[in-house]
Amino acid sequence: MKKQIKTVLPVTIFILLLAALWELATTVFEVPHFILPRLSDVFISLWENRTLLGRHFVLTLGEALLGLALSVAVGVSVAIWMERFSLAKRTLYPLIMASQTIPIIALSPIMVMWFGYGIWSKISVVILFTFFPIAVNTSDGFRTADPGIGELMKTMGASKRDLFLKWKLPSALPGFFTGLKLAATISVGGAALGEWLGGESGLGVYTKRASNMLRGEAVFSGVLLLSIMGIILFLTVRWLESRVLAKRAPSDEADK
Repeated sequence: MKKQIKTVLPVTIFILLLAALWELATTVFEVPHFILPRLSDVFISLWENRTLLGRHFVLTLGEALLGLALSVAVGVSVAIWMERFSLAKRTLYPLIMASQTIPIIALSPIMVMWFGYGIWSKISVVILFTFFPIAVNTSDGFRTADPGIGELMKTMGASKRDLFLKWKLPSALPGFFTGLKLAATISVGGAALGEWLGGESGLGVYTKRASNMLRGEAVFSGVLLLSIMGIILFLTVRWLESRVLAKRAPSDEADK
């Protein structure tokens, strides 16, 4: 408990100091609300529009989660394919790396053209944002497998299936979760961007409409919720990582 308090306390104090500085600076210098609203006005806007924001929050969260789930399925499948077949790795890995030289925001309007203004255009944008870290980190995770363990398992008559499931796959888990934590945080931005480009609801649409009306407090309330959403997804993945790797640890110690 004390260790958790020591970890959380500095961050909490720093956030509170930033919040106080924000409120004080915007009040003393009379900053226009459409440039930087007072923090208290942001929280007031959150409360007054809580029902509407709640509906937008749920929709954006659903888009982020569905896009993230599809990215996990496709990204892990591609990583496994590259690991099992050297030709696939030599072909796909450079293409995946080269794909990141294209600004994702430039591809996003194409997704809207292909899938229209429904939910699938937003999900496709999320996949564009999240596929790369999952596929690359999982693929790199396979390379961290200890070759000594592999050789030992081969001498004991392990099949290719056993080698993959009991050696390669467990070794790739830390890399997979690293990619998943990155993907979880940026999935929120992908969903919001998809809504910005073409949508009728969601936090991206809410902030866009508020920006057009110069309602700074409403824009910041939407951005704050997007940030909270990203933090929740990150912490959820980190909790899942600790549970999965904790279950894996005893078997690793037994192997040693």
